[in-house]
Amino acid sequence: MAPYGDDIYTEADGDPDTLANLGPLRPMAGVWQSVVGDDVHPVGPGSDAGEADIAAGTENQVYIEHYELQPTDPQTNGPQLFYGLRYHVHIVKPGEVETFHDQVGYWLWEPAARAITHTIAIPRGQVALAGGTAEPDATTFEVKAELGSENFGILSNPFLDRAFRTLSFVIRVTANPDGTWSYYEDTVMQLPDRAEPFHHIDQNTLALVAPPTPNPLALGTDKRAKK
Repeated sequence: MAPYGDDIYTEADGDPDTLANLGPLRPMAGVWQSVVGDDVHPVGPGSDAGEADIAAGTENQVYIEHYELQPTDPQTNGPQLFYGLRYHVHIVKPGEVETFHDQVGYWLWEPAARAITHTIAIPRGQVALAGGTAEPDATTFEVKAELGSENFGILSNPFLDRAFRTLSFVIRVTANPDGTWSYYEDTVMQLPDRAEPFHHIDQNTLALVAPPTPNPLALGTDKRAKK
């Protein structure tokens, strides 16, 4: 059970300051926005896309994104220790208030295993758990999930599984020198009316609009230290 050994009960000792222990996730902490998101998704005859898009079976959509990532207290599974960011993504189309996409979950850094875990839940009846590895000072990393995996997999409600069956998911994150960060996301789906899998692509570069709030344990430690 490397890197933890056979003792699955003794809990690891964590640092109360999550922001100081996020490894490659640290550049993502905070509140971020962008108006230049780019989405490529499948469309069919019943959609409100233009005739040319329907004929091509693909629509390209610009989106506005608000992405908030706040540090959580360290979490343990016995000797396994995570430092993480709880996140909420909210996306709309330009000039509209209706939600185009909403997503919640966690980005987790596991220092002992040099591992990143990404949890995804969306209000369309779908969840995923994606994983990958990186060095603590990495400025680029990616995590993946595949349908049928017992560790990093994808689950969908019956309709989605039949009509828009998600085969795999990968997101590559890059921390940029100017303080922004970018992602490229590829969700591969099998649609019943298409012979080949469809690559649903989302990509964006986000700018910081507010710093992160320290996790509750770190805030409590700071308050005690000042007394």
